[in-house]
Amino acid sequence: MGSRIRAAYEKRLKEGRLTSDPGQAAAIDALSRLEKDLKRRGLFGGRPEVRGVYLHGPPGRGKSMLMDLFHACAPEPKLRRHFHVFMAEVHGLIREWRESDRKARQARFGQWKGDDPLTPIAELISRRARLLCFDELEVRDIADALILGRLFQALFDRGTVLAVTSNRAPDQLYLNGINRELFLPFIDLIRDRCETVVVSGERDWRIDLLARSRTWFLPEGKAAFEALWTELKGGAEEAPASMTVLGREVRLDRTVGGVARASFAELCGRPLGPQDWLAIAGRFHTLFLDAVPLLDEARHMEARRFVTLIDALYEAGARLVVRADAEPETLYIGATGAFEFARTVSRLNEMTSPTWLSLAAAPRQDGDPFSGVPA
Repeated sequence: MGSRIRAAYEKRLKEGRLTSDPGQAAAIDALSRLEKDLKRRGLFGGRPEVRGVYLHGPPGRGKSMLMDLFHACAPEPKLRRHFHVFMAEVHGLIREWRESDRKARQARFGQWKGDDPLTPIAELISRRARLLCFDELEVRDIADALILGRLFQALFDRGTVLAVTSNRAPDQLYLNGINRELFLPFIDLIRDRCETVVVSGERDWRIDLLARSRTWFLPEGKAAFEALWTELKGGAEEAPASMTVLGREVRLDRTVGGVARASFAELCGRPLGPQDWLAIAGRFHTLFLDAVPLLDEARHMEARRFVTLIDALYEAGARLVVRADAEPETLYIGATGAFEFARTVSRLNEMTSPTWLSLAAAPRQDGDPFSGVPA
């Protein structure tokens, strides 16, 4: 039997839905191998140990698209998650284990003894899925770093197989993180249990898509704004994302990997500040900002927040797609802060130009702003 993912990939090439990219060839080979290995049977009908796949490379090279395609073609049972959504679920399960009584643990996990929740959690996950497909693996949270090695050792011991995308090579994960030495066993596990493949084609398809599109929309352009959002996120499922900033949780409800979407009211209509927007800009390479109203004296505070938000996105080299009630030059009709807003107009025009996209594609000297992780 041939490879379903290879056939699906070649079909999309023939239909013109994808453009041939030599940088993706090795990934297709590795995913085809994994698909085949997942169908193998061991002695006496058991499951043989299967080596997973870890795809890494610059943003916009199609890693998430390849993972979506692989997940659709891979045999059941399987689970597809953005990595940080998965880790949020794991932390929720840890709390549930610790706060539950014997009866509740037994009902939820099928066991109740012990103080370490990671073993019953690994049992629960492995019963749900043999294959875990993760997008945008990145580790910046020490709470994640401290449990990943033990959690995934328990998962691998139960026959779990990984297919992963990341913007970073395994040995670059959690680089310079607090107590990184405690994280190194996880890196060793990834190297041992996954085939590492670089996806580094010359084209960034997200830039190609945005360069062909308008990125500033007026109210009548709502349908086009929605179509661009749908096309950019591909077939991936939207999920909420949370960031901890100065001890507070900042949550965006609509995210897909390194792409986020929010309304003006969500970001500028509530008392967020520079640290919040810097965290958003550091996590997401592209922001879709919807329903930006005309800004006047009555909305002076919202206008100030908007100025600071744009400054944070600009400094991070983020991409911006906006739907607003007016063009940048006529968006602010107040007097207070008009001088400061003039700079924002200039930045908005720059950030929605094709030239900005080509500049934003280059990594900054102080790190890659498109790592996509707080995905």
